[in-house]
Amino acid sequence: MRFHTLDEWLDWQLTLHDKSIELGLERVATVAAELEIESIAGKVITVAGTNGKGSTVACYENWLHRAGYSVASYTSPHLLHYNERIKLNTRSVSDDLICKAFEAIDTARRGIALTYFEFGTLAALWIINRHQPDYAMLEVGLGGRLDAVNIIDADMVHLTSIGMDHQSWLGDTREKIGYEKAGVLRAGIPVVCNDRQPPRSVLDEIKRLDCRCLQYQRDFDLQVTNHDGSYEWRGNGFNCTVTPPLPGVHQIQNLAGVIAGLSLLFPLQQIGAKAVAQYFAGTELPGRFQRLDTDFGFDTYVDVGHNHDAAIALAKNLELVKRVPGKLVILFGMLEDKESAKFVAELKDIVDEWWLLSLDCDRGLDADRLAERIGSEVSLVRKFANSESALDHALSSLSNQDIMMVTGSFVTVEIFLQAISKVHAIQI
Repeated sequence: MRFHTLDEWLDWQLTLHDKSIELGLERVATVAAELEIESIAGKVITVAGTNGKGSTVACYENWLHRAGYSVASYTSPHLLHYNERIKLNTRSVSDDLICKAFEAIDTARRGIALTYFEFGTLAALWIINRHQPDYAMLEVGLGGRLDAVNIIDADMVHLTSIGMDHQSWLGDTREKIGYEKAGVLRAGIPVVCNDRQPPRSVLDEIKRLDCRCLQYQRDFDLQVTNHDGSYEWRGNGFNCTVTPPLPGVHQIQNLAGVIAGLSLLFPLQQIGAKAVAQYFAGTELPGRFQRLDTDFGFDTYVDVGHNHDAAIALAKNLELVKRVPGKLVILFGMLEDKESAKFVAELKDIVDEWWLLSLDCDRGLDADRLAERIGSEVSLVRKFANSESALDHALSSLSNQDIMMVTGSFVTVEIFLQAISKVHAIQI
């Protein structure tokens, strides 16, 4: 074996290819053929879109597992541990199993240069293939058509809402981005289109491939029924009352789409409305409008949102939890290829103070450069070189009526959680 620890493998993979991202399927498909991993599960559900992919995978995964099926999932990026990307029966796989997968890929690639993401995708597929679960949920990393996940033919595709993100790779309009996302479709398979107004490019591909499609607020919907937090789902000849298992108003739409997908897979009438709802219980996904269990003396939330649509959802959620006379503080860090000014514009009317955090990582913005990008939108209060100093300042200056929201990227949330772990035992 080339290396003996997961960290060694991951550090080496960062140097293997001269680009961090290189879209295309030829190289990764060649290695996959050597590994003989074309068929990985009884059924494969591929999840593509802009926002809500991770939540969607988590809901499918938990529901199917509780319904008695063996499941596997592949998602990216991770929040704290690389192992989070690959799960078998809802549990992250071990370092040892990932290292064995990396060794198999290293042998099979025969000198082909793979990116960090491609190596990880092949590892997930190799592991899932060895276990042959009833269902495998695969989250597309970037786009769809040319994403490494797309070497596997889906039995069902779930398209989440489509917005503006990764424009330098996918195009500068929703139509162009939608075309790339729709590249995971296959002829005749069922499709969930969980977007109120999907791009025409998506609808055209669905029609061209003769896919049966359920579209949000056309074929199904989830509407509030009373004040106990429950909602009624209606569509595809079925209805049930369900409580969203994940926090945030945006999760209502995500849950609606998952139930639509399940209705394409199973006769839900035979399973029964009560069981359908109960199987969602226990669904968890850290980093999505997550309230941390701390004793800081103020409420702390984290959210990995990093694009315009995510900011819109975040603003709605924060309006529901903000207190008077308390203040709402945003600890904000972002990557350089994101539209930070648009993100901030959606939140500026509700946020009282902006604290900027430098991100010392690939594509990370330091606080000064981030301030230059958003200074015309808001009045800045603080800049921090690291999350430890930001946390120290919060602990000394915020009261029990205040709320701190940490957001802007996966990296921002990750390094803040790491800082917390040094001073506070927290369950993530």
